[in-house]
Amino acid sequence: MPIHSLPIFIQENYEIHEWRHATAILEYDFPQEWADLCDILSAFRLCESYITTPGGRKSKVSEWIDSQLYAKGWVEKEFDTALVVDGVPLDSPTHSFDCYKNRIALEIEWNNKDPFYDRDLNNFRLLFDLRVISVGIIVTRCDELQAIFNELGRGTSFGQSTTHMRKLLPKIEGGGGGGCPILVFGIKDSLYDKNC
Repeated sequence: MPIHSLPIFIQENYEIHEWRHATAILEYDFPQEWADLCDILSAFRLCESYITTPGGRKSKVSEWIDSQLYAKGWVEKEFDTALVVDGVPLDSPTHSFDCYKNRIALEIEWNNKDPFYDRDLNNFRLLFDLRVISVGIIVTRCDELQAIFNELGRGTSFGQSTTHMRKLLPKIEGGGGGGCPILVFGIKDSLYDKNC
């Protein structure tokens, strides 16, 4: 039921998976962040230029999503964490989230090496256990996009060892995110736009 509360456009154009009632938590406990997410995902299009332009530090997909969320008050966020055992602090470093707002963490994994999923899920698990985040969100790509990458001559740049849905789901289903509620969106080929 909860996934069905997403706008129809999002249901039809993203592969969606959730764990531990993530959509219900977002919709009812974090309505502004829910609205932000729905707005951004509804507006996103996978421009051909995002695929054909070689990436630098950050892909064009990540740049677009980040900039839209930052305009709505989301920020890149890193937490300074440590554990204390018998009065002795032990550093427990985490990685920064691409986008964060009001206890909601979002990562964009468009074309990284697949171990980045492990990093993201571990981050979600740890910071959820520390009561810092309430939901973790990952935006990634569907496996079906490989046909478009191949057609554009970019297939080798988006190889099997990079981040895509088939690599992510077993990691989450295997418990990689611990008890953290997680929501995953996979960009489908229906979002592909040759004209931008």
